[in-house]
Amino acid sequence: MSRTWMPTPARVVDDAGLPPAPPLPRVKVLHVITRLDAGAGGNTLVSAVGMDRGRYEVWIAGAAGGPLWKDAHRQGIRTVEMTSLRREVAPVDDLKALVALVRLIRRERFGIVHLHSAKAGVLGRLAAALCRVPVVVYTLHGRDPWWPAPDGRVNDLGDTMSGGLRSFLFLERALRPLTDRFVAVSPTVARDAVLARVATPGRIDIAASAVDIDGIAVHARAGVAAALGVPDGAPLIGSVGRLDAQKAPLDFVHMAAEVHRRHPEARFVMIGEGELARAAAGLAQMLDVPVIFAGQRSDVADLVAAFDVFVISSLYEGVGRALTEALASGRPVVATAVDGVVDVVVPGATGLLAAPRDPSGLAERVCWMLEHPVEAARMGAQARTSVCELFSPARLCSTLDEIYSAALGLVPLAGPGPVAAAIPTSRRVRGSVADVLS
Repeated sequence: MSRTWMPTPARVVDDAGLPPAPPLPRVKVLHVITRLDAGAGGNTLVSAVGMDRGRYEVWIAGAAGGPLWKDAHRQGIRTVEMTSLRREVAPVDDLKALVALVRLIRRERFGIVHLHSAKAGVLGRLAAALCRVPVVVYTLHGRDPWWPAPDGRVNDLGDTMSGGLRSFLFLERALRPLTDRFVAVSPTVARDAVLARVATPGRIDIAASAVDIDGIAVHARAGVAAALGVPDGAPLIGSVGRLDAQKAPLDFVHMAAEVHRRHPEARFVMIGEGELARAAAGLAQMLDVPVIFAGQRSDVADLVAAFDVFVISSLYEGVGRALTEALASGRPVVATAVDGVVDVVVPGATGLLAAPRDPSGLAERVCWMLEHPVEAARMGAQARTSVCELFSPARLCSTLDEIYSAALGLVPLAGPGPVAAAIPTSRRVRGSVADVLS
């Protein structure tokens, strides 16, 4: 019998004359998110795709359906779509989802389970605890409506949530000990999470949501506004987001009516769908204001680049992916001063802020932008510079790599990370509530 002999490979040594250490095995990371859509879903996908494939094997599990699953598949992410995972409280389906997560985690032996959004945060932390996962991370994408106000009072967001969702405050507080690290998308969200006692002081980090800068249009394409039925030269004021209670689309329509009285040539567009779409359209018709309801669009970036002013009327918002993308496009922005929005929109520098539930305040600031185009353009340019530096995918993934590594005991998490260099506050929320407020 013949035998083929292979030459012995050359022996590689380092500068000390010793063979190099073998590479560390890849850590398996499971992201669990209630819905892979909108801002939280987009941020989760960016953080999954951008991690070093040599160090991490990344999976995403979440509710079936949604526009981002195909993107995840295309970019090589292992995915698990769960028909039993729903945003609403549904005891039977919730139990099924918990069992499915336990089976998945036990089968694949994940080293890190990273949760996003409230329902996934509850079920995912329970499943991770049952499976004794070494590291559990929970990202807070914004202040949820059941959190108390920062000063401890009951908030005024009761009209934005169903009764079943109110139980999440108790659950989130009870699950704090099962969480190794918390991640907030902005300093204000981190502070509010600690004050609401849903995150533990000293165990919360800041990782700003990433924006795909390369996919952001800065200059409007010819004919985009005309395709919406907007007359040539007419100011265009728009918004992007779900038409639901959180986004307050009726406030946008009331704002549009007031702006239209001062600037009759102005036109308005709302991109998105939701349960309040019909009510918003009916209000626009009653007030006789020219609002275009564009629905879901695949050319959102091109449309936003045609806006003269971008408006956010939300009642609560982590930061808002639509907002950061509008800032990245250089649009003059008028937004409500809620949660993480105040960390990126600096009045007079990168946009203007109004109080939530104040359509007149929004209208006054939109009119100012229209009447001061030079100053508005300057704010838009400064906003783009700030967002391109702070919200890059590389920065987000570098920060998560630091958090993962520290939680695994690979490197110490000491000193400010790259996000801190761009945000004027400590990257980590340390110590006590007094530290948070200082």
